[in-house]
Amino acid sequence: MSDLNTALGEAGTKMSKAIEVAKEDFGAIRTGRAHPAMFAKIMVDYYGTFTPLSQLATFQVPEARMALVSPYDKGAMPAIEKAIRESDLGVNPGNDGVVIRVNFPQLTEERRKEYIKVARTKAEDSKISIRNIRRAAKEAMEKLEKDGDVGKDDLARAEKELDKLTSDHVSKIDDLLKHKEAELLEV
Repeated sequence: MSDLNTALGEAGTKMSKAIEVAKEDFGAIRTGRAHPAMFAKIMVDYYGTFTPLSQLATFQVPEARMALVSPYDKGAMPAIEKAIRESDLGVNPGNDGVVIRVNFPQLTEERRKEYIKVARTKAEDSKISIRNIRRAAKEAMEKLEKDGDVGKDDLARAEKELDKLTSDHVSKIDDLLKHKEAELLEV
């Protein structure tokens, strides 16, 4: 019985992590407004080591469509500028020797639709991940029943709980996607 609860608990924890990953992925998708999370996935070649940009600089958003990136090490400025330029943000940063200014142009309708497609793909990836977690937990539960550690009734109850857990997490992903789509369509 407690083995089933352990399997359910582990599945819930892993599904919650999948939602956190989805939130990070959605945060990295550009909307009409600038925000520091957009830079979260950018890696900079910092003296031969690929380092997350968030570890190399601070971010400020003085205006809706402008971000200021302040590197801790001014010597890394060209590498940071290059990483931002080559990222999928579609921007051309410029620096004044102190900070890197990143101006975000107004999103075109076509670009918004592309970002919505990206968001839907990321949402589907997250749902697949959640379903894979469900399948693994279900197999572990069935093995417990086959080994004689739990009865059929306990297994059926646990599988129902697992299905509810799965549908709750999938609906959270759908809610995140709906919110992101609305954010992208906002002009």
